[in-house]
Amino acid sequence: MIDHISIATEAGSFDAIAAGPEDGPPVLLLHGFPEAAVEWDHQVATLGVLGYRAVAPDQRGYSPGVRPEQAGDYSIDHLVGDVVAITERLGWPKFDLVGHDWGGAVAWWTADAHPDRLRSLTVVSTPHPAALADAMKNDEDQHLRTRYMTEWRQTRVTERRMLENDARALRDMFERRVPPSKVDDYVRRLSEPGALTAALNWYRAGRPGGKIGKIPVPTLYIWSTEDVSFGSTAALDTANWVTGPYRFEMLEDVTHWAPEETPEAVTSLIVEHLDAR
Repeated sequence: MIDHISIATEAGSFDAIAAGPEDGPPVLLLHGFPEAAVEWDHQVATLGVLGYRAVAPDQRGYSPGVRPEQAGDYSIDHLVGDVVAITERLGWPKFDLVGHDWGGAVAWWTADAHPDRLRSLTVVSTPHPAALADAMKNDEDQHLRTRYMTEWRQTRVTERRMLENDARALRDMFERRVPPSKVDDYVRRLSEPGALTAALNWYRAGRPGGKIGKIPVPTLYIWSTEDVSFGSTAALDTANWVTGPYRFEMLEDVTHWAPEETPEAVTSLIVEHLDAR
């Protein structure tokens, strides 16, 4: 049911998984760190069966064909530009956008920069960037939750620590909530020369130069109560940063890895949101 495709852009060639008829309503799904497009295999397959054209790319740094060496090449402007380039190459003037973790951040910024291109937005885990920034400044709990971001920006020793002892630190991130076969796949991918540095360059690229505004497109935000990275302060404040139709769903006793930990629940919510448009 799932095809492996390549999407050629000026930045390079993105690997991707895809399903569904070529003329189906288009859906782009963006993965997070330290994952890959296959994070979304359940969602892509289901959407394909339902008649959508679902595509999930291995994003910049994760696709070997798009792996620049400089941290500045992973700025949010480049990441949003990749979304635009990929969808233009696919011939999608308008599409539904889904993102998790870092993919969720890219999705928020894309919705801010190109609201006319989106039919709808779905974000899993990641609060609106402005809500997160406010929480990091004013909420001690959120400040502590995201302290790792600063640590990963400052040192290149991170790569060695993450990969030593059979990548124990990378494996532990998944809290035993992601299937071991997928964790093995992610570790294998990020063990390739330069791959983990490229993925960490998303953190090292520097903060966005501009400010993000309120999102006018129909938005579904899914947050999990046991998310180790994002607390309730930013999650609840996200509603104040969406002016379009907004739906907030809370997954009880689920961790940060919701798309893989509870794939049926996440897929069902995404489908409901898409079908309502």
